[in-house]
Amino acid sequence: MRTLLLSACTLLAVSAAAQNKEQMKPEATEVWEPVPKVITPGTETLTAPSDAIVLFNGKNLDSWESEKGGPAKWEVKDDAMTVVKGGGVIKTKEQFEDFQLHIEWRTPAEVKGESQGRGNSGIFMQEQYELQVLDNYNNRTYSNGQAGSFYKQKIPLVNACKKPGEWQTYDVIWTAPRFNSDGSLKSPARATVLQNGVLVQNNVELEGKTEYIGKPTYVKHGAKSIALQDHGNPVSFRNIWIRPL
Repeated sequence: MRTLLLSACTLLAVSAAAQNKEQMKPEATEVWEPVPKVITPGTETLTAPSDAIVLFNGKNLDSWESEKGGPAKWEVKDDAMTVVKGGGVIKTKEQFEDFQLHIEWRTPAEVKGESQGRGNSGIFMQEQYELQVLDNYNNRTYSNGQAGSFYKQKIPLVNACKKPGEWQTYDVIWTAPRFNSDGSLKSPARATVLQNGVLVQNNVELEGKTEYIGKPTYVKHGAKSIALQDHGNPVSFRNIWIRPL
């Protein structure tokens, strides 16, 4: 009986969250203060260690597929893969739980747009938890939506962005959420992130799936893919590797 009651409570909580989300606007979860201090990062590029799984070697998208199924439709050129507008989200064919992830990214050298419309993409841990990719070099946006943030949840400690057109790095230590048999949360997702060698997220605890509208919630899942977002901007990625932990 206790298990049934817990399951019913979980379903009611998810239903209530969905209803609240429908009544909210995107602006309701934007946080503009405090503004992370701007710093100048050093230069650093990491090649994959011997025990890593190389997810992109600059040659092909064999380790990736479209979120909707079928081949990934991004461009591969000059040892990088680049978002093709309308190509859609792509994700790894292999799925992961706890891991160390290294990924390099570059926003367009030619600046177009402002705020969230400038060099926007995202790296989704387990397809649900977005580490924001954005050109925030002299580009103000809401603090919990800038580069280095877990979108609309965790403001980065500092703004460690390089200039548009320069390669940047994320190094992520990810601990996946765990769930009880009835679907309730046992332990939340946790993450540490370095951007360009600078700590921007220090063992933070996520409150659920990152959402554009509404508050985050958890829904039970296991191992899932790494996903890269098509936000309509030609953002590039290279040197992607992962170490399951």
